[in-house]
Amino acid sequence: MGILEKMEALLTSTFAESIIGYLGDFAAGIAIIFIGIWLSGRIANLIRRKIGKVKSFDSTLVPVFAAIVRYAILLVALVAGLGSFGIETTSIIAVIGAAGLAIGLALQGTLSNVAAGVMLLFLRPFKLGDWIESGGVSGTVDEIGLFSTIINTFDNIYISVPNSSIWGSTIINHSKHNTRRMDLDIGIDYASDLAHVESALLNLTKDKRVLDDPEPQFLVVNYADSAIIVRLRLYAEVNVYWDLYWDMMRLLKPTLDKAGINIPYPQREVRLIKGAE
Repeated sequence: MGILEKMEALLTSTFAESIIGYLGDFAAGIAIIFIGIWLSGRIANLIRRKIGKVKSFDSTLVPVFAAIVRYAILLVALVAGLGSFGIETTSIIAVIGAAGLAIGLALQGTLSNVAAGVMLLFLRPFKLGDWIESGGVSGTVDEIGLFSTIINTFDNIYISVPNSSIWGSTIINHSKHNTRRMDLDIGIDYASDLAHVESALLNLTKDKRVLDDPEPQFLVVNYADSAIIVRLRLYAEVNVYWDLYWDMMRLLKPTLDKAGINIPYPQREVRLIKGAE
């Protein structure tokens, strides 16, 4: 075999080995990325299931913690996969940093949602299961994510609210405290005995859902044109508040009727004065 033939065979052999080696590295990189995607999803779901059962771990942080772990695994898998393609790791990190800066400038609104989500998790104005009003939405908090908060309304509508909308508006948390005050106002006839009215209305507070501390109160609110406005003030636990409220509203009139106390209609007294002839 001549020299030319030997060089040609050597080049052919080296090229084939290079192609095979590159294809092997490419396949390994693709495999690493796909395994990272699969593994990140499995671990995130595992975290949701296992940590969610730990009573000492706040359930509000579970979805956020799972999301952080998932994205961290995806980032490591991406860097490792690109490294298998022959790209320097330092170059990959530099590219990711530059891309992150460009994406951050392009998605300022989205990143503001992330920042707002971090503040919501840090300051904790509400937690999962709380009834809140914010951003023009009222309902129970189902999930606090990095970008949005999931709220289920009382008529069973799913609403995803951007975190920045919630953080930038007033947050009313009806579930923050375990107890809540209830004021029931009603008008009674001017001829009514206030002590008798007080006794009749306070009988309603014998319901076991009404708290003894603070003690229920009977208050005279206003002397209106056609009626004396009285108020029954009581306290109840948040989880039974609305059931008790609707029951009390239903029982107010029958209780006053049974006690012989009138609920007057709006009325006006007209006097005719006969002029002198």
